[in-house]
Amino acid sequence: MNFNTAKNVILFLGDGMSIPTIAATRVYLGGEEKSLSFEQFPYTGLSKTYCVDHQTADSACSATAYLGGVKANLGTIGVTAAVKQKNCSAMNMKENQVDSIARLFQLKGKRTGVVTTTRVTHATPAGIYAHTSERDWESDTDVMNFNGDITQCEDIAHQLIFGSTGRNLNVILGLHTQDALLIDLGGGRKNFLPREVQDEDGNSGDRSDGVNLIEEWKRYRESQGQLYEYVWNRERLFNVKENTEYLLGLFQPDHLNYNLERDPQTQPSLEEMTEAALRVLDKPGSSGYFLLVEGGRIDTAHHLSWARKALDETAEFSKAVQKALSLTNQQDTLIVVTSDHAHTMSYAGYAARGSDVFGYAGTASDEDPYTILNYANGPGYKPFMATGQRYVPSLEEMSKTVPPEKNPILSWDSLDNLEFQWPSTVPKKKETHGADDVAIFANGPWSHLFSGVMEENVIPYLIGLASCVSPYIKCEDLHPKLP
Repeated sequence: MNFNTAKNVILFLGDGMSIPTIAATRVYLGGEEKSLSFEQFPYTGLSKTYCVDHQTADSACSATAYLGGVKANLGTIGVTAAVKQKNCSAMNMKENQVDSIARLFQLKGKRTGVVTTTRVTHATPAGIYAHTSERDWESDTDVMNFNGDITQCEDIAHQLIFGSTGRNLNVILGLHTQDALLIDLGGGRKNFLPREVQDEDGNSGDRSDGVNLIEEWKRYRESQGQLYEYVWNRERLFNVKENTEYLLGLFQPDHLNYNLERDPQTQPSLEEMTEAALRVLDKPGSSGYFLLVEGGRIDTAHHLSWARKALDETAEFSKAVQKALSLTNQQDTLIVVTSDHAHTMSYAGYAARGSDVFGYAGTASDEDPYTILNYANGPGYKPFMATGQRYVPSLEEMSKTVPPEKNPILSWDSLDNLEFQWPSTVPKKKETHGADDVAIFANGPWSHLFSGVMEENVIPYLIGLASCVSPYIKCEDLHPKLP
């Protein structure tokens, strides 16, 4: 066991990365015997993800748990269960607000950062710095659209730039796309710019208050005499100066594109953003850092029953973990990999070893084939035919190269339509989350603590203990007493 103090902590969060998702990704990567990078970690556990008021968690209440240490109500971030959804007065009460583990690192003089393939104002990254009763209040326009009072309900983007935790983050990297699912290193520029202002790609902002939050971020850095850079594409990210102390990267107006669709010349990968973040955080002579890295597009793909994209995003997430392993020392860096909640995708049937995970598992009792991957609910539902026969997706429908109505008959291993919506038992416009436990993988100092079955909100306490930033335990009490 490693009883060193964890000088550095990296928390990798695979949004919606259920255990079946991990298992199916192994096959996607080459076979049942394959392992993702974090599956090699020496310690594993299970996390119970329910909210205070719902059996199945969303990414908001779960972020409050694994970052803030308390279980909360669905849709709320960084507040206790005393705050109900959309209750502004309750969310503004200091006694109802909880500090994230990142804030504890900041109070100890350590560097902090967040990297995501979603909007930086999305639920997971917002768990680092925001206190809100509504996860969808990402900009002031969102607050008004929900009939909220913008003078009382501070939007999430505003909290990132002006809040005590948000403005002290050394790294904020995020992506965006027009599906409005993802955002700091990440995306979501629209939530930071007024409607009358266009970003570097000619897209208009979404704010109604006329405040340019990107310029406000720059202005604050200058007032503090801090070395900073704002980047919006891969080239600029790769050219960040070595002495940069604060880095803001918003690579899309909304979420980042899926890896299978991104332009590698302009949009960085999660692996590349992770490396860039560590270059800023891990300075010679620094006292340590905390970094949250989110693979957020696993979740958004599952919601649309896009199993192929979900598994590919999981594979990319694994690459980012491997990159962090190669750049850090396990003697002083604790790496924890987990998920916020599960999804309803199942990986089942009696397919032969070596079968394409995107293929058929075999023949059902009605003598028609059925797929290896299926969802309990979602947009992939198809009703029974008038004859009473079950809908079976054809090989043509699952081909990526030609529109379904024009597909030729393809081989059994060609089930690779990127946006084919895998079969669902119950019709839903968006597939739901799953209530089952998710896995925890840990490596480095005090990683043995992350074993067994635990409540999700225990995670930040274990991180705080391992890193000596917890206000509840003295650092000297962590080390074994010599006889």
